[in-house]
Amino acid sequence: MLYTPPAFRLDDLAALHDHMDRTGLAMIVTVGAEGPLISHVPLLLDRNEGTHGTLRGHLAKANPQIALSDTGREAVAVFPGPDAYVSPGWYATKREHGRVVPTWNYAVVHARGRLSFFEDSDRLQDVVDRLTQRHEAGRPGPWSIFDAPAPFIAAQLKGIVGFEISIERIEGKQKLSQNRSQDDRAGVVQGLEASEARCAHEIARLMRTKSQG
Repeated sequence: MLYTPPAFRLDDLAALHDHMDRTGLAMIVTVGAEGPLISHVPLLLDRNEGTHGTLRGHLAKANPQIALSDTGREAVAVFPGPDAYVSPGWYATKREHGRVVPTWNYAVVHARGRLSFFEDSDRLQDVVDRLTQRHEAGRPGPWSIFDAPAPFIAAQLKGIVGFEISIERIEGKQKLSQNRSQDDRAGVVQGLEASEARCAHEIARLMRTKSQG
């Protein structure tokens, strides 16, 4: 379960899917007899399959998560978003009473469902091809799996196992200083925009969007 106070909850399914699509590398978390198992993988989201969408990806065949995962229990796909440290020095209320502390602003989505594995070569090639097209899109001279010799690709596919998660539950959280006053939020945006960190600018943009919405 993702701890999410009401002020930080993101419920809109389209917005949750948009966040997932923006995430390059997600985390697949499963449970086995020896405890939690985690892999970091790019994922494909098919929005219109199932109640909340379907996720697909692949793992190296040698990855012990495949053999050790209890597929009878829920898996969690974690889609991290931008995050940034928030200094209490940015709050207007610091100058008023000083009762302020540091925090962290961030966005994240958790998608839960039963994990199933597959090794069918056609399904594997489809997942790899679609992932490649997604991340090569917009590049000059985008690479395609069909640029490589077919026997080479076939051999590579033998080294991976595909997986699928039909999303049964989805939770989103955007902690963007919604629990602070308007003046405090304005101070946080100003502080974040003065940072050299790209993620800080992304959080500031999300805060502006949230306040306008």
